[in-house]
Amino acid sequence: MKLFKNQWSNIIIAVVILAMIIPGIRKPIQIFVNKILAFSPSITSEEKRESIADYNWVLEKNNKERKEFTDIKGEVILVNFWATWCPPCIAEMPSFELLYRDYKEKIEFLFVSNEDHETVRGFLNRKKYSIPAYRPLSEAPEPLNGTTLPTTYLISKSGQIVIMKVGSADWNSEAVRKTIDKLLLE
Repeated sequence: MKLFKNQWSNIIIAVVILAMIIPGIRKPIQIFVNKILAFSPSITSEEKRESIADYNWVLEKNNKERKEFTDIKGEVILVNFWATWCPPCIAEMPSFELLYRDYKEKIEFLFVSNEDHETVRGFLNRKKYSIPAYRPLSEAPEPLNGTTLPTTYLISKSGQIVIMKVGSADWNSEAVRKTIDKLLLE
């Protein structure tokens, strides 16, 4: 029995390793850890902000409706590159949903995934999310070249990238809301 008491730390480590190896257990753990570690994204200082080089980008909404990026030039835009299989993407979706509910009439939300519409629609329906999902029909303009998932950009009316965040974040934070409110007044 004494031997067993001294082995608790080894048993815990073994259980964690096994949990990370078994796919059915690994994904929920990764999502949980990402939710815990998600903080409000940082605002890019004005002198370091990049601007959208070109608004020539075509997207297709889940209902097959085309969306021209040029049509929303001059608006505040939030672009999120994500996937249904990506644990950090899934972890930040609840905060996006809350933000979307409050700002959907004020700013443009573009949740962009390279996955087929049926996969994305099924995921959103299961989770009861109302966020608008798109699939790119052309390459994203520079510097919106997020190759890591998730990557999110908050773009001002003048086309400046005010927030660029790689990885999961808490998008429903007070800091993000204040930043959006400020951008809407410009």
